[in-house]
Amino acid sequence: MTNPKAAGLHTGKRWVRIPDGTKVKFREDGREGIIDGLTELAVGPGRNPDSRTQYRINIGDPDWTLAIEDDLLVLTDADGVVQW
Repeated sequence: MTNPKAAGLHTGKRWVRIPDGTKVKFREDGREGIIDGLTELAVGPGRNPDSRTQYRINIGDPDWTLAIEDDLLVLTDADGVVQW
């Protein structure tokens, strides 16, 4: 006997987004900024692991940019605590 509801289930890892207010650094060019939310009106081919969003990054008032998780490093202090 099979369970028809189980056919559509996925057992992949659950994605946990980086919280708003977290300080981040761009891997490629070293710019720093602060996570300022998510956008589903994403541009370009890159997406977060949820396959539909990109992070809004405040890189200095009033400038912001969009980025995906793989392009960012979360900044921590000397004790490894995430910076806010």
